Amino acid sequence: MLLTIDAGNTNVTIGIFDGSRILTRWRLRTAPDQTPDEWGIKLRSLFDLENVPLARIKGIAAASVVPPLESSLREMGRRYFSIEPMFVTGSTETGVSVLYDNPREVGADRIVNAVAALARYGGPCIVVDLGTAITFDAVSANAEYLGGIICPGIGMSIQGLFTRTARLPMVDFREPEKLIGSNTVGSMQSGLYHGTISMIDGIVERMIAQMGPATKTVATGGHANLITRGSKFVTTADEDLTLEGLRLIWERNRGA
Repeated sequence: MLLTIDAGNTNVTIGIFDGSRILTRWRLRTAPDQTPDEWGIKLRSLFDLENVPLARIKGIAAASVVPPLESSLREMGRRYFSIEPMFVTGSTETGVSVLYDNPREVGADRIVNAVAALARYGGPCIVVDLGTAITFDAVSANAEYLGGIICPGIGMSIQGLFTRTARLPMVDFREPEKLIGSNTVGSMQSGLYHGTISMIDGIVERMIAQMGPATKTVATGGHANLITRGSKFVTTADEDLTLEGLRLIWERNRGA
């Protein structure tokens, strides 16, 4: 079995694979100051809930955009699984050529998403990742990571409305009952939902115009299903895209 860990700025997503099949997944809040033992205790509890012995894990593949987390997760792997985790970096063999001006600037999760999207949907492809930031990543049919676009995330927009205004409340992100809100909460939710979808569709439409009409699109991240319900150009949601990419990269490098 393989343990996969996607450490983002807001959440850490964890999955267990048995071969190519994902058995379960968990989403924990990112806590950069947690010790290796705290991570180990959390994982052991989760494994117990699923009746999966820690000894069945034969590999750990991880991607992190939070540098302080890497050392804790690496030590957790050594201490609780007796495994040296494989962290995806700019020097990892992924099968995708990175055409960024400086490949080391690309977040590991974005490369991992590109690998999975290419394998699952083919190229050219656009991956929309709805995380702390909303990223748009372009992958060519020749397995090239072309680059992308980074925008503020949904949580940032909600937080900005709440903290920078005197009378607007904190709201959750959801599909509103109607387009034109008849109260403050409804108006905010409509603006957040339809504004985010309009922004995503506007960017994806321009990317498709440049990459060609055969370009596929896929969304991943916490709000992917909500976005694809209303989007004109992004209609496929894949919540396990990053974890699948980690599995593919681990399989590619397991003999190294």
